[in-house]
Amino acid sequence: MAYTIDQVITALSQVSHPAYSNDIVSLNMVSDIVIQGNSIGFTLTFPKSNDPLISSIQKACRVSLQTHLGPEAEIGEIKMDSIQKIKPKENSLAKVKNIIAVASGKGGVGKSTVAANLAVSLAQLGFKVGMVDADVYGPSIPKMFQVEDAKPDLKQGESQDYIIPVEKYGVKLLSVGFFVDPNDALVWRGPMATNALKQLIHQGDWGELDFLMIDMPPGTGDVHLTIVQEMSVTGAVIVSTPQRVALVDAIKGINMFRGEKISVPILGLVENMAWFTPEELPENKYFLFGKEGCKQLAEEMNIPLLGQIPIVQSICEGGDQGFPSALDEGSIIGAAFKSLAQRMVTEVDKRNAVLDPTRRVEIIRAK
Repeated sequence: MAYTIDQVITALSQVSHPAYSNDIVSLNMVSDIVIQGNSIGFTLTFPKSNDPLISSIQKACRVSLQTHLGPEAEIGEIKMDSIQKIKPKENSLAKVKNIIAVASGKGGVGKSTVAANLAVSLAQLGFKVGMVDADVYGPSIPKMFQVEDAKPDLKQGESQDYIIPVEKYGVKLLSVGFFVDPNDALVWRGPMATNALKQLIHQGDWGELDFLMIDMPPGTGDVHLTIVQEMSVTGAVIVSTPQRVALVDAIKGINMFRGEKISVPILGLVENMAWFTPEELPENKYFLFGKEGCKQLAEEMNIPLLGQIPIVQSICEGGDQGFPSALDEGSIIGAAFKSLAQRMVTEVDKRNAVLDPTRRVEIIRAK
């Protein structure tokens, strides 16, 4: 059987260096992978030639390769190197006060639209705001901010290069969409997607921010786990429509963040598409997807209802044209997003007043 470099990297990314609390692939310790038939060889680079963990990491590499590739995989020569020094990564999030995950239990509820408009509203209120488009398989934030052709510049740091975020409407933005052709489908294995996301997080030149908003992918999966492992998330905002089928999935999202191992506070629920209001009849409300489903769920689960966002034609048009509806502060929808942002800030202040900072999730692998 012929193995691929991608398979080898995926297997080796399961091996951690205990001194650095990260896997050996992320630490750039693996290089010169050679595959000949079933035989796999590579080079391991350590900070110093007498690293006491050399032997145990070598053994862990062999075990991981045979575990993930099968017992027929033959582990050839593992070369040792100590020329390249591994430097602890600078903390690019050191000046970020609050990290907010905007999530949904399912797709199609307008999560990215809410996230984008919420970020713009916060900026309009005078806060310093950044945003990570963590929906790595379907990045939509570049289009919503009309920066699809943007190519972020790099800035050299002491231990790594930094990506300078694209800034629009007062929000600093980073998205996988800046680095791929928007017409190409992203077909990535889990480790490839999560490694790309880690780069956006830790190599973003974020500077000082009051809020770093994370537009999460729908559902629950690898990316969600990566976020809570890599960042101390202040709290989560859950977006849903009033439909029962959407609320069932919203409950799953809430329970994921509230789970014992993750334990991220829920700041509240946002009911999107709460009702339809024709622009020419602003006082009329038509409850197309049910009435106040999120309000009822919020009461049942004892979490705040942060806001109810109506369906207005301008929201769709604004998203397509790269002009978030929150920019029109005098409109119904602009006022709704401003109110949502103010309520979220209040809930963040309450959370920070009574709770300790959220701890990053640590995954302990069986030996």
